[in-house]
Amino acid sequence: MQLEGWGRYPRIEGSLSAPRDAEALAALVARGPLIARGMGRAYGDAAIGRHAVSTRHFNRMIAFDAETGQLTAEAGVTLSEIIEAFLPRGWFLSVTPGTQFVSLGGAIAADVHGKNHHSEGAFGTFVDWIEVMGPDGAVTRTKRGEDLFEWTLGGMGLTGVIVRAAIRLKRVESGWIRQQTIAAPNLDAALEAFERTYGATYSMAWIDCAASGAAMGRSIVMNGEHAVRAELPAAQRATPFVTPRHKGPRVPVDLPGFVLNPWSIRAFNTLYFQKGAHSQPSSLVGWEPFFYPLDAIRDWNRIYGRKGFMQFQCVVPLESHAEGLRAILGAISRTGAGSFLAVLKRFGAQNSRLSFPMEGYTLALDFPMTQRSLALMPELDRITADHGGRFYLAKDSRMSADTLRRTDPRWQGFADWRRAQGLAGRFVSAQSERLGL
Repeated sequence: MQLEGWGRYPRIEGSLSAPRDAEALAALVARGPLIARGMGRAYGDAAIGRHAVSTRHFNRMIAFDAETGQLTAEAGVTLSEIIEAFLPRGWFLSVTPGTQFVSLGGAIAADVHGKNHHSEGAFGTFVDWIEVMGPDGAVTRTKRGEDLFEWTLGGMGLTGVIVRAAIRLKRVESGWIRQQTIAAPNLDAALEAFERTYGATYSMAWIDCAASGAAMGRSIVMNGEHAVRAELPAAQRATPFVTPRHKGPRVPVDLPGFVLNPWSIRAFNTLYFQKGAHSQPSSLVGWEPFFYPLDAIRDWNRIYGRKGFMQFQCVVPLESHAEGLRAILGAISRTGAGSFLAVLKRFGAQNSRLSFPMEGYTLALDFPMTQRSLALMPELDRITADHGGRFYLAKDSRMSADTLRRTDPRWQGFADWRRAQGLAGRFVSAQSERLGL
């Protein structure tokens, strides 16, 4: 069968199994090689291979400690299921990526980050222990400070199959977010807004990567805080966890390739900036539109047509972030290969074996799968490397092994550890083969 990630590129021939219990999973692991697959939201080829094993039947929540917020759950439980179960009880995810339709195992394997990395760190900061099934079918519980734990966070499923984990949720008083919106006319103004509001718990920006000249990098910067009950209008105080929910459309078919072109992308970016610039500077918004705006359009990846799309996500360190971001945006503007969706976030410091973040700024860009976009990618890789940056493997679909080695030498140590542990030939994805891991 044809296997693909969320970006729908690349597609490869492989098999997909969905074991229903640990015994069946162990039998598949013993036959190997394989790679675990949660909800399939890795954009590229991180969760596809000759044999992918779905964790969708490992979807039980096992225990919850209402004093500490510790939740024990199986790897196939989704973030959306955790929110549905615990937000009405006054608990929310400590860290969440831009979609709620991610499995717990996938969030750990990618060590996902959210809008609060600068203030609270990545997902792994709130993981207490992980249970991983190794090549012999045995399950090992591992905790912080141990090699298996540290390599599993951000290890893209290549240390074994995550079967269970304990994570910590955070207390909240409502399902509402106090959002502050800042229209920044160019990149310098956007970066200044990030630094000026660094104390905000959540921050991100939509960035117009099609703008050029004096308007290059113009952005809508959005900050947020969990609203306490006393801040809600009287009508919402009695039911503080009831908020507007996504009722958006589903994209029913693959759109024709000509729909997304340099002109339509530029027009969308202009309209989006103008809308943001004229919005209220302060507002109360529900948790779903604040954290997961794209989830409002189900199957939105079909907008890019049958050929799919690539996401380019890099982080540029703080000491060179402005110069690096200008060079990336300048290259995009010159080629006309604009991105329909572009997000800028501030990262805080992070000391970890493999996780993507470093202190600086991360830029995420979606590009339709075209020859123009493919021709641009090596230049963006070079600019990122020249400025000391690196790339997010959960979004990668086409980076070369040489680029990975140049920008993130940590992965060589990981590859060596995998070989020493007998994992290299047993847990294999199309991405790990492409990148020589």
